[in-house]
Amino acid sequence: MTEAKQILVLTADAGFGHRSAANAIAAALTEEYGEACIVNIVNPLEDRRVPALLRNSQSDYDKLVREMPKLYRFGYQASDATVPTALVESALTVILFEVMRDIVKRYQPDTIVTTYPLYQAPLEAVYTIRRFHIPLLTVVTDLMTVHRLWFHPAVDLCLVPTKPARQQALEAGLEAQQIRITGIPVHPRLSQESRPPAEIREELGWDPALKTALVVGSKRVGNLEEMLRALNHSGLKLQLAIVAGGNDVLYERLQGVTWHAVTHLYNFVDNMPTLMHAADCVLCKAGGLIATESLACGLPLLLIDVLPGQEIGNAQYVIEGGAGERAGNAVDVLEVLFHWLMNEGARLAERAQCARDLGRPRAAYEIAALAWTAAERDSQAITRRSRLSGLTALLSRFGVRWQD
Repeated sequence: MTEAKQILVLTADAGFGHRSAANAIAAALTEEYGEACIVNIVNPLEDRRVPALLRNSQSDYDKLVREMPKLYRFGYQASDATVPTALVESALTVILFEVMRDIVKRYQPDTIVTTYPLYQAPLEAVYTIRRFHIPLLTVVTDLMTVHRLWFHPAVDLCLVPTKPARQQALEAGLEAQQIRITGIPVHPRLSQESRPPAEIREELGWDPALKTALVVGSKRVGNLEEMLRALNHSGLKLQLAIVAGGNDVLYERLQGVTWHAVTHLYNFVDNMPTLMHAADCVLCKAGGLIATESLACGLPLLLIDVLPGQEIGNAQYVIEGGAGERAGNAVDVLEVLFHWLMNEGARLAERAQCARDLGRPRAAYEIAALAWTAAERDSQAITRRSRLSGLTALLSRFGVRWQD
């Protein structure tokens, strides 16, 4: 009997997108290869040896972007260049080397897939010092505005979501054969639903005959209550399905509203694919995950919040592709939805077709196949003596134990 292949998926919990991409890849691997494949999802930043500043950056990310957007934008742009990136990668190598070395030693993977950009440089250091190479696949989770840290020359494959992201990878120095356009992986459930929306609505207890807007909130979405208040009093023939996204304060407030529109309230859900397939459009922030999932379901997006950094590129991709529009305030929301619904929803149907054209619902399966193919190759011994001496000097200078 052939021994099962070990595939290690590295991720982080800075927002929902990186973890969701990891879960999607793991689900596709399990579905496609069953017991022949053992998948482990690991967040290296959970290790207590990681400095608190870096560990806490996962939970502080949204607060920083929301409360200090100019500072975040400055930091993002200032670090997105060759020299700053090299300095950051050296720092990450010092900080994460021991953690990465021990993770590799513990799981003995045949392939490593990462959905977070901070792990590539430390992994390359582990490979160089231990003189072997495990296939490494990086899955980029931003649609268009991609930070240079994502593009590391040591990867076997850099899996990007779009043509603009591919061009950025080339400009950052990756070779064409290292880059594949796959889309951002979404959970396999999104591609498996085939029932018509009206049937799913009836199952959910929604009005099957009404056009339905899925409104997705969270602690990171601003101005949502104001927009919902306008929709509630608009008189539009529209049904609202509102997901607070774990924002308990928002959910409690919405429960106290007198709803004039047909409305269904949820706090946190675990059946988002079902809700998406029951809807006609989605109102949300321009996060990579929600945008990708919506496109995979053929859902037009009304983007009600766009944070600085990569979300600007996400919004640009959706809007330029004809799959959605941006609304900065409640009046904009009403204007866009009025135009989408007029003439029996002609413009809504156009936006939906554009969303289907952009969507990549089977990206997780494509990435799973690439990971599996890489796992079937043997790990390679490598010799990088020129790089080795520099690495050991760097690690020794900061007291990192690099010898086994």
